[in-house]
Amino acid sequence: MLVLGIESSCDETGVALVEAGASGLPRLAAHALHSQIAMHQAYGGVVPELASRDHIRRVLPLAQAVFDEAGRTLAEVDVVAYTRGPGLAGALLVGAGVACALGAALGRPVLGVHHLEGHLLSPFLSADPPEFPFVALLVSGGHTQLMRVDGVGRYMLLGESIDDAAGEAFDKSAKLMGLPYPGGPWLAKLAEQGDATAFKLPRPLLHSGDLDFSFAGLKTAVLTQAKKLGSELEARKADLAASTQAAIVEVLLKKSLAALEETGLGRLVVAGGVGANRALREQLNSACAARGVRVHYPELHLCTDNGAMIAMAAAMRLQSGVEAAAERYAFDVKPRWPLASLAAPALAA
Repeated sequence: MLVLGIESSCDETGVALVEAGASGLPRLAAHALHSQIAMHQAYGGVVPELASRDHIRRVLPLAQAVFDEAGRTLAEVDVVAYTRGPGLAGALLVGAGVACALGAALGRPVLGVHHLEGHLLSPFLSADPPEFPFVALLVSGGHTQLMRVDGVGRYMLLGESIDDAAGEAFDKSAKLMGLPYPGGPWLAKLAEQGDATAFKLPRPLLHSGDLDFSFAGLKTAVLTQAKKLGSELEARKADLAASTQAAIVEVLLKKSLAALEETGLGRLVVAGGVGANRALREQLNSACAARGVRVHYPELHLCTDNGAMIAMAAAMRLQSGVEAAAERYAFDVKPRWPLASLAAPALAA
């Protein structure tokens, strides 16, 4: 089975081919990705209309590049998968429209995939894939969630952000410090030069007794500290960045460890863009090693949104029998679509 995956939920256009057999993990044959960062930098954030128009320009050339790299042809595709949600409505419609048009032209089934399930299963594309069951820390853009994962489609929500997600905390704090878009990676890079203990910033909900997250208060504290520094902000910016990162990482770390203890599981999967953060990886690796817990991540180049994770999620859903692709070419998208809604009834929260 050859699955073509298309991702267009926000500001990256991704296309990939994944090969799957009757058993064993599906294999990535080729993928291509275009990031719109340079286009959106002038506006300090993603402009939805520009994002949608750029997806239209990029998706077919990227698809051709993927087929060329894999040495395969469009006629060999068995299933066309696309991101159905969550994400920007206009951007999602581009990928859905292209996927369903290709499916109809080829007479092949199509499958709409949950964006976060793509992230959740992306570590299965790595050189060190996990095994079920595991605890998953999903830290992607506007989402921060802890899930118990017992198999494909078998997800139980353990905790989630009640306001700003970790990625938003990184980006918004960076913007308050005057760092370029996208702020998260810039803040993390600047933090390497600073003192993480320089400023005492809050760790919201750290001792709440549950597995939920809240980062809006941290953003407010960063704003307050930046105003206090005034003209000294430029000289102390690295320290403020390091202190901000330390607060976010500590909350993610301790909540993840609490989830492992609560479930009794010995395996952790970290997925999503924030999962590429070096400080987070180092601290999780150290803490989990001390507890005999295995930690798995996607390959660094697959932490951001990409077509490979969409093709992989589709292949794993089809391979496991959780879902069947259909030759139905009318489509809709789900800009808001809780991952927990995919959970099997026996595991629903």
